[in-house]
Amino acid sequence: MSATEPIAARARLMSDAGYFDENSDEVVPSPCISVCRMTEDRSRCEGCFRTIDEIRAWAAADSAQRRAIWVQLLQRAGADVPESLAR
Repeated sequence: MSATEPIAARARLMSDAGYFDENSDEVVPSPCISVCRMTEDRSRCEGCFRTIDEIRAWAAADSAQRRAIWVQLLQRAGADVPESLAR
């Protein structure tokens, strides 16, 4: 399994459940997959592909900001961005 597969699978699951829909009343879920380790160069988390700044910003981020973080981390991971996030 590649390092990208777990985060890509989480994104698909969240997208299929409607969490990324702009009109959803649901909270945009964290991309954390409980692999909380920074890369050797400290550029991103090895599990969720977020940067330190994105991890710090998450708790205070609104839904639009959280969706934007999801897009950025999926692009960073080289994973497909679900259509519900690409809008």
